[in-house]
Amino acid sequence: MEEQKICIALADYSKSPGPRYCYQGDDSGEDFYHKILNKKFKEAFDKKLELEVNLDGPDGYASSFLDEAFGNLIFDFGQENVQSHVKIISNEEPEWIEMIEKETFPEWEKRRRDNQSPKKTVEHEEWWRLNFANNSTERQKWIGKS
Repeated sequence: MEEQKICIALADYSKSPGPRYCYQGDDSGEDFYHKILNKKFKEAFDKKLELEVNLDGPDGYASSFLDEAFGNLIFDFGQENVQSHVKIISNEEPEWIEMIEKETFPEWEKRRRDNQSPKKTVEHEEWWRLNFANNSTERQKWIGKS
């Protein structure tokens, strides 16, 4: 029997992913994180499942879209937790995987440890974050619009 996992196909979110922030345009990395990635990761984390994120299908990406989406994930849950639960796949543009894992992950982990909060350009619904003190997830509005 195949191991269970949760799958996200970015093409289901948008055929043309947009910029980094919501205020810059539609289908931003900030929006993708808050509407999809945060909730799906929380589900995978709680159920101890793999979250597979498939980058194939859209017309292309701005690196800032991917940096913002996956960076927020690192900020809210930590690099170690993300790396143990997330598998990013792409046959079309595997270089994005390397950028995310080798650049975005460590840069945002440093930001998390230095408590440099991410920018929020619109008011988002409450979202999930790990409480590192007791290893439990909590949901609230952590940061208001900047």
